[in-house]
Amino acid sequence: MAKLYFRYGQMNASKSIQLLTVAHNYEEQGKRVNVYTPGIANREGLGQVASRVGIARSAFPIGVDTDLFASVRENLPHCVLVDEAQFLSRRHVEQLAQIVDELHVPVIAYGLLKDYRNQFFEGSEALVLWADQIEEIKTVCVQENCNRKATMILKVKEGHPVYVGEQIEIGGNELYRSVCRYHYLHPDGSVLIETQGKSMVPRGKSRN
Repeated sequence: MAKLYFRYGQMNASKSIQLLTVAHNYEEQGKRVNVYTPGIANREGLGQVASRVGIARSAFPIGVDTDLFASVRENLPHCVLVDEAQFLSRRHVEQLAQIVDELHVPVIAYGLLKDYRNQFFEGSEALVLWADQIEEIKTVCVQENCNRKATMILKVKEGHPVYVGEQIEIGGNELYRSVCRYHYLHPDGSVLIETQGKSMVPRGKSRN
């Protein structure tokens, strides 16, 4: 039975390489796969799924007006794979559910769960609500000598952590780090203070 899967993880958790592996396995068996990625996720070029180990492939870019259900109905692949699914709109996620329920095609969406502010992305929140199965792809905190599971994304600019601002700024390891909760709140061992906006920010650190 076809299902809608949401496989989430932090930065550098091997989400894209897992997607590429699944696509390869289907195609090696002579089965068709539709691979999609939001157009906003264009750091490697429009319509590209690329892993940090250097493997890449082309994908259908998803725009604001893209009808995923109509796109999949045209060629009825054996599987649909979506990279950077956190950037999907709620409408796109509902279309993925429709693909599963009406076309009986399994859909596997890979992406982040939360942003650097520790808030849901629109696509991630919708997938949590609509997915049949949610799976975590785990990785460890990048902080030296820390073996805790990475559960948060720390944004760093000019050596300082950033906790507020626009949700989306496309970047890689130069901008974002996967960390545990402790090192998100204590990036240098500092003590938390409560701001007027009721958000928790390490003392002496930049908020924007």
